[in-house]
Amino acid sequence: MTTYDTHETETRHPLRWRLLAFLGIAQLMLILDVTVVAIALPHMETDLGLDRAALTWTVSAYTLTFGGLMLLGGRIADLIGAKRVVLAGLLVFTAASLATGLAANAETLIGGRIAQGVGAALLSPAALSLVITLFSGDERNKALGVWSALGGGGAALGVLLGGLIISGPGWPWVFFINVPIGLVIIAALATLLPATGVIRPRPQLDLLGALLVTGATAALIYALIRAGDHGWLTTTTGGLILTAAIGYTLFTLWQKHARSPLMDITMLARRPVAGGAFLILMATALMVAAFFLGTFYFQHSRGYGALHTGLLFLPVAVITMLGAHLTGTLLGRVGARTLATAALLIAAAGMAVPALTMQPVAVTAGVAIAAAGTGALFVVASATALGHVAPHESGVASGIVSTFHEFGASVGAAVVSSVAAASFAGDSVTGFRNGFLVAAIAAAAGAVIASLLTPGRTAPQH
Repeated sequence: MTTYDTHETETRHPLRWRLLAFLGIAQLMLILDVTVVAIALPHMETDLGLDRAALTWTVSAYTLTFGGLMLLGGRIADLIGAKRVVLAGLLVFTAASLATGLAANAETLIGGRIAQGVGAALLSPAALSLVITLFSGDERNKALGVWSALGGGGAALGVLLGGLIISGPGWPWVFFINVPIGLVIIAALATLLPATGVIRPRPQLDLLGALLVTGATAALIYALIRAGDHGWLTTTTGGLILTAAIGYTLFTLWQKHARSPLMDITMLARRPVAGGAFLILMATALMVAAFFLGTFYFQHSRGYGALHTGLLFLPVAVITMLGAHLTGTLLGRVGARTLATAALLIAAAGMAVPALTMQPVAVTAGVAIAAAGTGALFVVASATALGHVAPHESGVASGIVSTFHEFGASVGAAVVSSVAAASFAGDSVTGFRNGFLVAAIAAAAGAVIASLLTPGRTAPQH
């Protein structure tokens, strides 16, 4: 009979808020490494002589590896303990950041980004698993509010930080800055984190299941990334989506027969988990859509520099964090369904502002309003999806949430890239306006779905 060796004590850890700060900063590094790098790409292109393919893979290699390996990272955390996996992920990510900053050619740069993605895929679900283990009750909602505020605000902060770094020491420091921060966090967490529960007797890792789900997820994310540049109705995009569908089907069938399955497939059928996955996908897709449309509008149509654009996104970061924090305090009293619906309607209203008038003030205000909605949605999504899982499922459940986060980022980028293609290539702002309109309609439709799919109250806290 399988038992669970849970070293966590029933009493709350006295340093839980300090631990949350360290874990949150670690997660923030992972989020920043998407947006900061996007701002730095033109400078990398000049210094390293990168072609278009290399530029694309500098971003995609990280996203694909990060998203594709997340379920595996979460399962490993359940098997050997989240503390070990967090420390291992941080170590890999920190070392990879140093190697990437030292890169002198495209091959080394992309290799470093792949290694960063591996570290991130280990770290992110294991860290989120620790958050839901360290906290319970209303404190868990508040902790998830802090976690989501850092994650949601990180994308906007990345624009500002990227502008500051590029204007100062140069693009390699986009990666070098992770090294001292990573080492400090590794030392702190190694000392402060309690031992975490592992399954006894420890089952073998489902390598075939891991291979199937990783390949399927990577194929789907790559299809979404590619669709933004080459269109949805291409043979390659269709083939990748078909490959992903076949991979997920085989994974599902295998999980029903595997002696030690990677995950319990029925978990995805639970209403809270399904609802939370949908909400995290919507939150990330809308956030990325607003980020892409806003930054490209300011830089391409208005000719603003990276630092100027970053300063305009500072209020977006602040409002995202405020929305997440406020939601964390209200969730237990108001309920997930009400807050999810309201958050999506606020996001829809914000996206509608620049859809009506493409002026700098309107774009900044609209993106900021939408950010308040998406910041709130991140908290509701995490609390909803993770509220009904047992301690020994927390790693895989966190992996599901994190995977749908990456799906959302890819969907948001792909859709707005397709809709706003004319504005990316020319001087017209019509494509940007259409992009915001599509995002507003999607958020409004999402509010209807959320009102039907999301449980009325947050799940019982373990």
